[in-house]
Amino acid sequence: MNKELFEALEVLEKEKGIPKEYMTERIEAALLSAFRKESGGNENARVKLDPVKQDVKLYKQLAVVEEVIDPQTEISLTDAHLKSKRYKIGDVYEIEMKTKTFGRIAAQAAKQVIIQGIREAERGNMIREYEEKKEEIVSAVVVRVDPTTANATLEVGKNEMVLFRNEQIPGETLQVGDRIKVFITEIKKETRGPSIVLSRVHPGLVSRLFELEVPEIKDGIVEIKRVAREAGSRTKIAVVSNDESVDAIGSCIGPKGARKNNITAELFGEKIDIIPYSEDTEAFISAALAPATVESVTKIPDTDRAYRVTVADDQLSLAIGKEGQNARLAAKLTGFKIDIKSSRSVSEE
Repeated sequence: MNKELFEALEVLEKEKGIPKEYMTERIEAALLSAFRKESGGNENARVKLDPVKQDVKLYKQLAVVEEVIDPQTEISLTDAHLKSKRYKIGDVYEIEMKTKTFGRIAAQAAKQVIIQGIREAERGNMIREYEEKKEEIVSAVVVRVDPTTANATLEVGKNEMVLFRNEQIPGETLQVGDRIKVFITEIKKETRGPSIVLSRVHPGLVSRLFELEVPEIKDGIVEIKRVAREAGSRTKIAVVSNDESVDAIGSCIGPKGARKNNITAELFGEKIDIIPYSEDTEAFISAALAPATVESVTKIPDTDRAYRVTVADDQLSLAIGKEGQNARLAAKLTGFKIDIKSSRSVSEE
């Protein structure tokens, strides 16, 4: 039995990365808990696992005293001297017990503590693994979808995690077996175990997808400066090239639009506007309102971050966008308040 126990510890360390020393401490605690439960909790004891000899020993501990009051926890100095003359008052006298005498209930209690120790170690490993992946994307497979909540259980590596409905792309219907990319937004350390917060609506997902698809971004030649997103509908992403010979927008679009199309497909058909970033505020705002053509951009007097944009009459609805989305995303991308007017309305003022 002891041999099987130590072989199991080897397997746990090899397959789950749980150190033998950690599990040894947990098992010693489990056996000690079982002994105390069986003895009514009135006796002191020590458990020692010896991985070299593959042996488990249980020692009942008695305090060496002049006069015994509680025989469950004490032994007289006279009796202790029968074993060794080295004992003195206050020492701990140990008697080896046989672990096989544990009752069924105590053994079950010990088993539960061991299982709990394995779970805690696995959760610890999970936290360490995914803390390094925070704000990164990972590949996942949908294994279950709750028919009531639409929350999806994903298989990510060897772990199962939940992608909540509000973190799924609006209009997207996930099916069992779907392979998707998710963005890790947060790692929460909770009492019940680590909670990995996944998202497909976070703007960071778009940034990371472009990094995967566009080698120039990965190499640092092209840089993503800003992202504004309304998941499931439209994203605006501002990019700049650090090499004059490399076209930032062309790199992101890719040959025949392949790179951009791959990202759009991953995002359930979401439209993506790739904008040239500029330190020139007027130029940046003008570009951010694409696909509309802008006539002029001027700072509104006596304001800190507000600009007036003028467009041709036939460009007004395009600049504002359906339900104001284009103007809203442009404002979010640039960080400025944008007031859009048509040429006619400006001339009439």
